[in-house]
Amino acid sequence: MVLQVRRHPLRELELNSEGYVVHGTVRDPSDGKNAHLLKLENARENLKLFKTDLLDYEGLSAAITGCAGVFHVACPIPTDPASILNPKDKLLEEAVTGTRNVLNACSITKVKKVISVSSIAAVMLNPNWPKDQAMNEESWSDLEFCKANEQWYFLAKTIAEKEALEYGKTSSLKIVTICPSIIIGPLLQPTMNSSSLYLLSYLKDGETLDSGTRSFVDDLAEKLKAMYPHCYYPKSFAGGLPSMDMNSEKLQTLGWKYRSLEESLVDTVKNYEERGDLAV
Repeated sequence: MVLQVRRHPLRELELNSEGYVVHGTVRDPSDGKNAHLLKLENARENLKLFKTDLLDYEGLSAAITGCAGVFHVACPIPTDPASILNPKDKLLEEAVTGTRNVLNACSITKVKKVISVSSIAAVMLNPNWPKDQAMNEESWSDLEFCKANEQWYFLAKTIAEKEALEYGKTSSLKIVTICPSIIIGPLLQPTMNSSSLYLLSYLKDGETLDSGTRSFVDDLAEKLKAMYPHCYYPKSFAGGLPSMDMNSEKLQTLGWKYRSLEESLVDTVKNYEERGDLAV
């Protein structure tokens, strides 16, 4: 089983709960920032890190060889798109070309199943979706709308997911995509992911929340104020996308259950406090 970049699937697998040997991909296995991975229980025996990235097909093939399943979870999420030279080309290359490389490597090495992490970004920018209807698996972000508004991350994730699902129809690979929104929870790694930075800046500095849907931002803000009244909070929120509902009926039919926002926030903020991230 191979995992790319993100750390939480490693904990969920517990490295040995089902006898799995895990292949993980990182840009540099000797980099000290990966040391925490080797501290996970049974990591010395059951975790092997491979030096590669999404644009290195040969490296991906080597990492995937011998695996029955692959979690494809790597994709850049720029915290400041303006700082990226040619953000359109870079995001499309890493998300779309990277996904193609992973899937091609999986096919060649006879992998059975791929879990590909897409994003709510591939769903929500759909101006033609009925306003009174919750979005579901049939909703896709409109490619031309994304281009016109220079939403390159949304464009890249939409194209990548569509290609992944189409690939599954024409190959023996079983491909499943999931579309998360904001990713929060206790951190395994010493660095902050973009979603955690988003939440931390709000809690610590009172920075204005200017992304996400208005309903989500409002809900998140009210829960945080009630649970952690001592933190700094902005008096108003800027911008934001129109409110929308998402239908997860298919997931729930399969037995999936929500983790409440309250539980997720408590676990996350407690972790920030333990790490010292909330210190002034």
